[in-house]
Amino acid sequence: MATRRRPRPAKSVTAVSPIGRRAANKEDKRARLIDAAWALFGEQGVAATTTADIAARAGVAKGTLFLYASDKSDLLFLLMHDRLDETAEALLATVPRRAPIVDQLVHVFGGFYELYGRCGDVGRAFVKELPGAQGENAAKVHGLTFAFMHRSAALLIEAQTRGELRADLDVMVAAQSIFALYFSGLMAWLQGFATLEEAREVLLRQALQLLVRGLHA
Repeated sequence: MATRRRPRPAKSVTAVSPIGRRAANKEDKRARLIDAAWALFGEQGVAATTTADIAARAGVAKGTLFLYASDKSDLLFLLMHDRLDETAEALLATVPRRAPIVDQLVHVFGGFYELYGRCGDVGRAFVKELPGAQGENAAKVHGLTFAFMHRSAALLIEAQTRGELRADLDVMVAAQSIFALYFSGLMAWLQGFATLEEAREVLLRQALQLLVRGLHA
């Protein structure tokens, strides 16, 4: 009598939806464009690099690049967005909570000076494009900026509870003023009037000390 073989169970196949594949493909191209731009900007500078160069290095059509950034300026914002976000998270997570408010603010805002220094030509080009920048990626960076100002205002609220700042202080107005002082240091660096270290330890710190004295209880 012949032995009947049991049918083997069908192998399970995890289906990948077309939407999932498209999203993964889009993210892959985004990452390749970012890597290519960082590499080329580092090798030959921002001014000498074209969008065609970046698309070719990334292995995509030139028109594909414009699905991610409207032009080379907007591409700078695509490059810097994630680094700014990660830097903000790291700096706010490591604020010296027992330090005076000026030291806390120098830690946070000064950390961004260090970021721009590490980014070299990209950092300088990005800061130059910041005022009045438009485009989808620029809008995302502006959103990060406003969210960061709200989070830095939380440091001012804590300083109020410690008695370092007036209880009736409008912390959002103060946060905006502090951001303006920080940005003026960036402009001094960009125009060659100060190194990033001088911008942090002289321009920013001294301006913050003067501001906090005026806001003291």
